[in-house]
This record gives sequence, C-alpha cells and structure tokens, in this order.
Amino acid sequence: MTTFQPSRPPSCRHSLLAVSDGYRCHCPIRGRSMSSLESLLDSRQVWRAQSGADSQGGEAIASGHAALDAILPGGGWPSAAVSELLSAGAGNGELALLWPVISRMTREGRPVVLVSPPGVPYPAAWRQAGVALEQCHWLDVQGREALWATEQCLRAGCCAAVVAWLPQADSRLMRRLQVAAASGNTLAFVHRPLAKVSEASPAPLRLRLHRHAELEILKCRGGFPPARRIAFGTGA
Repeated sequence: MTTFQPSRPPSCRHSLLAVSDGYRCHCPIRGRSMSSLESLLDSRQVWRAQSGADSQGGEAIASGHAALDAILPGGGWPSAAVSELLSAGAGNGELALLWPVISRMTREGRPVVLVSPPGVPYPAAWRQAGVALEQCHWLDVQGREALWATEQCLRAGCCAAVVAWLPQADSRLMRRLQVAAASGNTLAFVHRPLAKVSEASPAPLRLRLHRHAELEILKCRGGFPPARRIAFGTGA
C-alpha cells in the first residue's frame, strides 16, 4: 500500500478505530513523503478508466453483496458517479461494505485511492479481505488538500475507484465531485457524517450505515428505496 503525503514532510499518525474495521488501533505509522500525487496521476503504468471493463457510463458495478445488488438499479454501484455513505462515525462498516469491489478491482491490477481515511489502514485486514495492496494508494491529507486530491483523482480517470472520508464536504463540493467522477468515468465513494443527512446531495446513491453491518438506502436514482434495512456482511 503506497502512502503519499503531498506538500508536507513525513509525520506519524495514530489511527482511531479497531483492527476489525480495517484500521490499526495502537501503532503509529510513518508515511512516505511526496511533493504531490502527480506521480500517480501521470504514471503510464496505472489502469486507464477508458479501457477498463467497467468503463461504459451507466453500467452498474456489482457491490459483491447479493442482498444489496438485488435492490440497487442495474444490480450494483452506479458507475462514474459518487455513492455517498453516511454514518454516526467512521468505522461503522464502510470498509466491510467496500472491500468486495476494492478486492476485485485491485486483483485485476486496477488502482484504488483512499483519501484521508480516519485511521492508518491495517495491511493484514486488507490482505485477509483479498485486496492487492500494491494497487492501493493512501493519500494522507486533510482539509482542503483532501478535497482537492479527491477531485483530481476522480477527474484524472486513472483510478478504478476513489474512496474519500470528507466530513467537511458540503453540497456544493459534492456536486463538484459528482461532475469530476462523471468526467473521469471513475467509481467514487464519499463518507460524510450523519449530520449531513438533511442536506441536498447530487449523489445518485445515498446510504446510511448502521452498526452490525446493516444499511438503509436513503436515495436511489432510478429506483425506490426500500423501507427495511439491508444486511451486507458479518459485522465491521
């Protein structure tokens, strides 16, 4: 798993969540400093969205959770679009929800970018989930840098998927990210706090995550959200 820290020297970060959530709970990790993420965006070795199997706009991408795919329009995540994940706090199962699609993409040699995760990614948990760590890129950025990095990665079209934790993102910024995802033909997931649930959002899909690996579909473009919760795993 490659770590980038744009525009600042290496620093130690302590994670916030438990190992079972995919983050390490007790050991700091020192990231590798880079002046920017241009080396990722400009690399000729990265997968180009325009040539991938999931590149055709409008085609859904299987989530890997049968119960969820059976309800989502097209049978999966909306491609070239932002799927919004809302919860009372990070670590409510967002990684358990996304690991199947991340695992599949990285094993196919397609890069996935994590922007500003709330804790240090725990490699053993990611490997156990079947993720090819050499295709995962962790951007250790915060605030405006995180917003900028997310938009650039989405717009560049060189990533199979971008997963960003952006508690500060408002509806205007979400609209920009949706435009960037469509422009770059990139699968995008943005985690925001539950306090944002009442805000208007351009995301075609909005999910509320609950404890015990359950979710609610709050908004589902092209379909009708079911009233019941959906189980998607064995706990996260």
